[in-house]
This record gives sequence, C-alpha cells and structure tokens, in this order.
Amino acid sequence: MAGDLLLDTNIVIALLAVDQKVVRRVALAPMIYLPAVVVGELCFGAHKSLQVAGNLQRIDDLVLRSTVLACDLDTARIYGEIKQQLQARGAPIPDNDIWIAAVARQHQILLLTRDLHFQRIGGINVEFC
Repeated sequence: MAGDLLLDTNIVIALLAVDQKVVRRVALAPMIYLPAVVVGELCFGAHKSLQVAGNLQRIDDLVLRSTVLACDLDTARIYGEIKQQLQARGAPIPDNDIWIAAVARQHQILLLTRDLHFQRIGGINVEFC
C-alpha cells in the first residue's frame, strides 16, 4: 500500500472542486481509498445541496474509481481506543473523524486531510494538503 491514499471528506470536496494542489497530489497515488464514513458525509452534503442528483452522481463516479473501506469489528475496537485516548487528554475531535482515523490505522494507509486535529492521534500516518 506504499503511496496509496485514504481521503478525508475535505480532500474529496477539494478534489471535486478541482483544487489543483489536491488534484496533483491525488494523481500521484497508485490507489485511492475512501472510508465509508466519508462517502456518508459526502452524500449528506449532496442531499443538502441545490443539485442533489448531480452531486450524488459525482460521488458515485469517484466511488467507482476508488476502493471504499467499510467499518468492521476491528475498526470499532480501534475507534474505541482512539476516542478514549483523546477524551483522557481532553482533546476530543468529531466522531466521524475518529472513525476515519480508525480506518487509517487499521489498514495502515496514509490519510490525506486538511484537518490538523488528526495530529493528536497516534498510530496513523497523516499528510496535510
């Protein structure tokens, strides 16, 4: 999985908006992974938009070019560990981001994001773009 990327929601939004920095970075990856949680966040955003069908189609197109990683029992266990560690330090982050981090740790895939709070989580490789 060297060079592969796991995309955070904000990176996918930038990719769909054709942010050239993100487009260039993602183009370098041999394989793109999307946590199912990210797909859910994107679908939520699409359903709130004025162009629901078009935005859902753009998400579907990206999903077809990626591998979606679902949460399973191992992911859930990692999620619980991460959430407890963050809570013990008084440094909570949004729950969906904990799920994304759990997927990154479980599969040992580099997470591409714009959210600096992922720095608070040990055991994951993060790149900010």
